[in-house]
Amino acid sequence: MESNPSQELSGQPAEHGSQDRDERPDLLADRSFWGINLTQFLGAFNDNVYKQLVLLLALPTAAAASDMQGWATFTFSLPFVLFSPFAGYLSDRFSKTPIIVYCKVAEIAVMLLGMLAFLFYQSWGMLGTWTVLFLMGMHSTFFGPGKYGILPELFRPKDLARANGLILMATFLAIIFGVICAGGLFDATVVKNEQGEVVGMGQLWIGSLICVAIAVAGTLTSTFIGRTSAAQPEAVLTIRDFGISKEITDLFRHDRPLLVALLVSCVFWMVSSITMPTVNRLGVDMLKLSMANTGTLVGMIAVGIMLGGPLGGWLCRKFSNHRLVTTGLWGIVFSLTLLGVWQSGENGDQLWLSSGACHVVLIGLGVSAAIYSIPLQVFLQERPPAALKGRMIATMNQANFAGMLIAGPLYQLFEQISRWMSWPVSSVFFMIALLVLPLAIFYRLGDQPTNALQSQ
Repeated sequence: MESNPSQELSGQPAEHGSQDRDERPDLLADRSFWGINLTQFLGAFNDNVYKQLVLLLALPTAAAASDMQGWATFTFSLPFVLFSPFAGYLSDRFSKTPIIVYCKVAEIAVMLLGMLAFLFYQSWGMLGTWTVLFLMGMHSTFFGPGKYGILPELFRPKDLARANGLILMATFLAIIFGVICAGGLFDATVVKNEQGEVVGMGQLWIGSLICVAIAVAGTLTSTFIGRTSAAQPEAVLTIRDFGISKEITDLFRHDRPLLVALLVSCVFWMVSSITMPTVNRLGVDMLKLSMANTGTLVGMIAVGIMLGGPLGGWLCRKFSNHRLVTTGLWGIVFSLTLLGVWQSGENGDQLWLSSGACHVVLIGLGVSAAIYSIPLQVFLQERPPAALKGRMIATMNQANFAGMLIAGPLYQLFEQISRWMSWPVSSVFFMIALLVLPLAIFYRLGDQPTNALQSQ
C-alpha cells in the first residue's frame, strides 16, 4: 500500500493555505484550535448535563429498588457501536470540517427534543428521555471521527500532544460544569413524593433551554475551524463500511501494537463507564449527599483529568510513553482500591474514607486517567496512514463504545453481586480495580509511533 503522508495531508485549513504543518502558527495563536476546543467544550457540557440527569432519574428510589443506570449507559453507547464505521467512512470521504458543523446543527434539534421529553415526562416517562439519550449518542457518533481525526490535519506534529492535553482539559472542565449543573437542576426542579419517587419534571424543561442555547453557540464556534480537504475523496461506499473496513483490518493485521492499543483503550472506557454510576450511588447511598453534591463528587474525576491533561501532554515530551501508561494504570488501580474499602458499624456499612478524602481520591483517579490516556490517544491518532485516520478514529470510537456498551450490563452485574453478598455499593470499586489490574501488570505501549503500512 503506497502512501505519501505529505500528499495525503496536503488539504490544509483555509486560513493556512498551502503551508506545511510545520510552518503553521503556534497552537495558541491558531484560530482553528480555539474553534475545535470551544466546540468540544460546549458539546461535552450538553452531553453531560443531559446524560447525568437521565442517570439520576435511573437511581433506585423508595418505589423502584432497581438501579437502571447501567441500562442508560447501554442506551447512550449503542449508536456508537452501530454507526461508527459509517461515520468513519464519511469522515475520510468528505472534508471533516463541514461534517463537524452539520453535527452541531443536529445537536440543536436533539436538545429541543430533550426539552420536550422533560416537558411531557409524565406522559412519555423514561421512553422519551432514553430516546433522546440514544439520539445524543448517534450525534456524538458522527461528531467523533471528524473531531479527533482532524487534529493531525490541522496542527503541527510537535503540537499534537499539547493540543490533546488542552482539549482534554477543556472537555473535562465541561464535564465538571455539566454534572454539577445537572445535579442542581434536578434538586431545584424535579418533583418528588414523600417516598422519594420522581412524579414530575416540574420546571426542568425550562432549565433545559440552556442546553439548546449552548448547542447554538457550539454551532457558531464550529465555523472557526479551518477547512481541510477530504483524506480519501475517491473512497467508494461498500458493505464493509458499515462494519470494520478491509483497509482497517489490513492495518491491524500488519500493525499488532496498534490493535492492542485499541483494545486497551476499549477496556479503559469500559472501566470509566462503570465508575461514573458507582460514584453516583456512593454519593447518594453511602455519603448521603444531595443530587447537587453528588454531581460535585462525580465532577472531581473531571477535575483530576482537567489537571492531568496539560500534565500528561508535558510528560509525553519528557518521558517514554510506556512508563506514563503504566504509571497511570497503577494510579487508577490504587485510587479505585481506596474508594472500595468500607467498615461495618452499628449504623451500617461506612466508607473507610471521609467525604473530603473521597473528593481527593477521585481527583487522583482523574489525574491518573489523564496520564494514562493521553499517550495512548496520541499513539492512536498518529500511527495510522493519513488516508485512514478518519476510519481509524471511527473504529476506535466503535471499540471504546463497545466497551461502554458492555459496561452497562457489567455494572448491573457488579451491583447485583454486591447485593447478593450484602456488601455496600463501594465494593463495586474493588471489582473495577480487578479489571484494570492485568493492564497495569502486563501492558506496555510502544515509545515511537510509526506507520506500519507506510512501506507496504
